[in-house]
Amino acid sequence: MTPIDATLTLAQDAAPHAFGTLTLADALILMSFWKPILVLLPFVGWGWLISTIYDKHAHRFHLGRKQWNMVHLIAGLLAVVVFFAIPMKGEIAFWIALLAMMGVLLVDLIVFPMVANRDDRVPEAHRLRFDLSAMQEARAAKAAAKQAGKAELILTGPGKRKLEVPDTETPEFETRVLAESLYIKGREARASLVEVLPSGKPDGTYGVVYLVDGVRQAGDAFPGPQALSIMDVWKSAAGLDVADRRRKMLADVSVEYAGAKKTVRVLSQGTQGVMRLTLTFDPAESVRRAVDDLGLLDPQIEAVKRIAADGTGVVLASGQTRGGRTTTLYALTRLHDAYTSNVQTLELEIQDAIEGSKQNVFDPQNTEAEFSKTIRSILRRDPDVVAVAEVPDQQTAVEICKADHTRTRIYVSLRQSSALSTLQGWTKAVGDPDLATAGLRGVLAQRLIRRLCANCRVPYQPTPDMLKQLGLPADKVKQLFKKGGQVLIKNKPELCPVCNGGGYIGQEGLFEVYEITDAIRDMIRGGRWNDVKAEFRKSGLPSINQVALRKAVDGVTSVEEIARISQEGAAKAGAGA
Repeated sequence: MTPIDATLTLAQDAAPHAFGTLTLADALILMSFWKPILVLLPFVGWGWLISTIYDKHAHRFHLGRKQWNMVHLIAGLLAVVVFFAIPMKGEIAFWIALLAMMGVLLVDLIVFPMVANRDDRVPEAHRLRFDLSAMQEARAAKAAAKQAGKAELILTGPGKRKLEVPDTETPEFETRVLAESLYIKGREARASLVEVLPSGKPDGTYGVVYLVDGVRQAGDAFPGPQALSIMDVWKSAAGLDVADRRRKMLADVSVEYAGAKKTVRVLSQGTQGVMRLTLTFDPAESVRRAVDDLGLLDPQIEAVKRIAADGTGVVLASGQTRGGRTTTLYALTRLHDAYTSNVQTLELEIQDAIEGSKQNVFDPQNTEAEFSKTIRSILRRDPDVVAVAEVPDQQTAVEICKADHTRTRIYVSLRQSSALSTLQGWTKAVGDPDLATAGLRGVLAQRLIRRLCANCRVPYQPTPDMLKQLGLPADKVKQLFKKGGQVLIKNKPELCPVCNGGGYIGQEGLFEVYEITDAIRDMIRGGRWNDVKAEFRKSGLPSINQVALRKAVDGVTSVEEIARISQEGAAKAGAGA
């Protein structure tokens, strides 16, 4: 035996697995030139995807870029170790090792988008997807749109009837493109609805208004005849009578755009010889929230659930127009099991289905129907829970007060902005303080406030004078936040991709919640409203202003946003006085 043979024999006896690994490596390097290339190719693809997409994505949305890069590095090293650690010999060992290595890299590629897509800082439009079917659908829709003359939307109305796209050389096609732009621009702006309405100018033009996070933003302007033609496109898609420019008409349209399907509620109505069109995006989803997700503080959630558990009497829930009233009314109604209880609603329009309940719709255009008689008919059927979306007249309020409050819970939605004004408005609507207070069990009031974009909000240290004016303790509040709108990408300021530079994204509620006690009922009967306010303070539950400041301290919103909604509330209160 030669010295070399003896050395190899000793090495093999000492470390058989290591020797096997060396043998595999030697075979890889010396025997087949194409195998190293085959091993490197997955690493090239994995590295390209990590560096060009994942790394930029993590940096853009502040997802912990350094930590993720460390995770990717560890995954790459683990893939190498797995490849060379397969304790087998022969050709099959190479393929098993290669598949195991690719499996490690694949897991790394899958985990990042799964975790990143769950992060609230990543908007839905920017989430990473590997859905081939969605890509194929988008490609097919794009091809269909190209054949139809570059129209980008597929509009499907009731009865699954698609609205045909006009020929590209016709004026109707230009109108179709302008009609589609309402939806496309609205989606890009994150609008919840789009309105086309008269501008009020002598030239008879119409303007487009987008409602983004509760704030109206002006859009394009159109001459009157052109605006009417644009409205007619949406009315046709919804199956509404195009010739009727007076009656209120409503229907839903399914819109396919960029591979995604959304519902648009089309509302057409005429006032004083002019038309008005409203497109509401995803109407059902916009009002579908649980009580825990409305924005209530924890003590307020407990109070709401105590009130709901009582199950009797009248509960007033107020807010301003487009201020979350329907969302809150539905959330309160869903606290009751519609399968073990008789739950009903009375609404002008059903915004979302409440599973298991009977949702009654009142048609105000029916001259033979009366709201008060409709609610009286519902209450005579011995319901357990009734949600009333509107109180259009005194007789309706009286009928609610005359119900059997020992057996029925009635939620009443009113247009007010505070708990105190809600009680005052309800008492005035009924016309009799004794009757108005007899069945009262609770009152909720809400305002909507915009949330700061967590991706670009800017922290700052408030001055002592500022904290004093806000009534915040200087020794506890060291930092507040204001809107940003920009982020640094490669050390260059760019518009924040999450909020499109607006600085805010989404809304949540500011609430007042109070249980109505015998003492408060006596104060209302006597018109002692200052005493009612004092009793609210004694309850230990916060007012809307206190909740707003709490959310500012927590970084949910800004002091500037609190000032904005306070000024709007004062202006609306003055107008309604």
